[in-house]
Amino acid sequence: MRELLLQGLNELGLDTSRVETLEHFSSLLLEKNEVMNLTAITEPDAVAQLHLLDSAALLQFVDLKGKKVVDVGTGAGFPGMPLRILEDDFDLTLLDSLGKRVHWLSEVCDTLHLTRVSCVHARAEEFAMQHREQFDIATSRAVAQLSILSELCLPLIKVGGQFIAMKSIDTEDEITAAKSAIKTLGGRIVKVEDYKIPTSDVVHRLVLIEKVSPTPRAYPRAFAKIKKAPL
Repeated sequence: MRELLLQGLNELGLDTSRVETLEHFSSLLLEKNEVMNLTAITEPDAVAQLHLLDSAALLQFVDLKGKKVVDVGTGAGFPGMPLRILEDDFDLTLLDSLGKRVHWLSEVCDTLHLTRVSCVHARAEEFAMQHREQFDIATSRAVAQLSILSELCLPLIKVGGQFIAMKSIDTEDEITAAKSAIKTLGGRIVKVEDYKIPTSDVVHRLVLIEKVSPTPRAYPRAFAKIKKAPL
């Protein structure tokens, strides 16, 4: 794992001094995964590539320094935790609806001595109602459709901020279908960027959405309505 991480971080032009912390995070993840469903990827080199380096690749496309960042539906901490480990000059909120995961992430942050991290147990749509337009950047590697993710994430972002959705390739139809929702919510797609995960042949996609106007107060709706009738 270490050699893969070193190679991958070098490919990304990132500081390699945090490799041990990334390894430690991976070991804590795989240990906890034996008793809690955190990841289906359990081979250490695959964790390095498909979780850690995939998350780290975001740093090619966005400057987090000095920003307030929320990772919506963070799950086991992706992409938020690797971003925090590799770049410590920003405020990070890890948001997830499952309390057990959030409690574990909080423990991990203490174990790894990570600062400026808030681990929040809440549903995204309820959190958004309380924290409207308070963040510079929202990230999400959740599997929901982009139109649904946009309704959960764009209300959280200040005008001028960004929502960065991590997607698989072959999502052209999904992106096209979400454009109307994104416009309604005050956003605009500024770039769709395919990138190769360092040290692998796997290609993933980022959808970078800029917040260009305030989100109407009617959004986000209750999740049952979002899911039943996506914008």
